[in-house]
Amino acid sequence: MRGPRSEVIEASTQLVEMAMAYTRSRMVCAAARLRIADALADGEQTVEALAGIIGAHAGALHRLLRALASLGIVSETRPGTFALTALGQPLRQNTPGSAWPGVIFWADLLADNWTHLTECVRTGEMASKVMERAGVRSRWSSDPDAGAVFRAVMGTADPAQFVAIATSWDFSGYGTVADLGGGGGSLLLAILNGNAGLRGMLVDRPASVDAAVARFEADERVRLVAADLLDSVPGGADVYVLKHVLHGYDDANAVRILRHCRAALPGNGRVLIVEFVLPAVVNQADTELERCLMSDLNMLAVTGGRERTEAEWMGLLDQAGLRLERAVKVMGDPVSILEARCGA
Repeated sequence: MRGPRSEVIEASTQLVEMAMAYTRSRMVCAAARLRIADALADGEQTVEALAGIIGAHAGALHRLLRALASLGIVSETRPGTFALTALGQPLRQNTPGSAWPGVIFWADLLADNWTHLTECVRTGEMASKVMERAGVRSRWSSDPDAGAVFRAVMGTADPAQFVAIATSWDFSGYGTVADLGGGGGSLLLAILNGNAGLRGMLVDRPASVDAAVARFEADERVRLVAADLLDSVPGGADVYVLKHVLHGYDDANAVRILRHCRAALPGNGRVLIVEFVLPAVVNQADTELERCLMSDLNMLAVTGGRERTEAEWMGLLDQAGLRLERAVKVMGDPVSILEARCGA
C-alpha cells in the first residue's frame, strides 16, 4: 500500500526528471551544430575520422555519439564506428524536410531566451531586455544565420501538415484569401489546394517574401506582397488569415494589426485568427494544454506577446471594431480558428 512518503518520493523523482529534460535538447542541438548527420550522410565513420571531418575532440565526440545512439539518432555498428539512423536523417542540413533549422531555432536560439525565464517572470520583461540590462548579447542577435533559420522554420513545411486547418473552415464563396505573416506560405498552399478557383495573397516582411519567391513563381494564383502588419494590411482579399501571428504581440500591437485588417476588410469579409485558445481555468494536468501554456511562456520570454483565452480574444476584436462570430476547434490540432467580421 502506498503511503504519503512513497507519494512524496514519486513526486520528487518526477520533478527532477522534468528539470533534467533539457539534456536531450542540448544533445540534439550539439549534433545539429556539429553537423554530425551531414558528415555521416555517405555512410558510417569511425570516431577519429568523424572528428577530423567536423573539427571535434575525438574523445568528447565519442561520448556524445554514444548518448545520441541511446536516443536512436545514430547507431554504433561496431566499437568506435557510428552510422546515421532513419531518425537521424532529418538532422542533415540540406535534405528535404530537414529538421536542422527547427532544432537550431528551438534548442539554441530560443533556449537562450528561456535561460532568463525567472527574471522575465520577476519583471514581466522579454529576455532580450533582461539580457540588454545585464550587458549580455543574445544568441539571436549574435548568430549571423538567425534570420535564415527563422525563415526556414516559419511556413515552409509540407502543406499536407496544414490540411486540418485548411479544411476546418469553408472557404467556398470567397475569391481571395490573404495569409498575413504567412512565412513560406504552407498554410496558404493547403487552403488553395483544397479550393479550386480561390486566389491567394502571401503577405510578410520583405526577407520572408523574397525567400518564398521560388516556391510561388510558377503559381499564377498567388500574389506576394511585402508589408509590415504594424504599418498596414493590403486590401484586395475577402478573407484574412493570421496563423500564430498575433500571439507574438502585446495587446496594443495585436489590436493595431487587427485594426489594419478591419480597414482592409470588405463588408462581407472575414478575419480568421488561428491560435491556441486557453481555458479560463487550468485545474488539472493536460499534455495538449501544456503545449499551449509552454507557448505562452515562450511569448513572454521571446516576443513580449501572449496566448489568450476566448474572452481575451473577444476583447481585442472589440477594440479593433471586429466581432467574434464563432470559434472552430481544429480536429487533431491544438489550435482553434476564431472567425471575426466587421463589428456592428
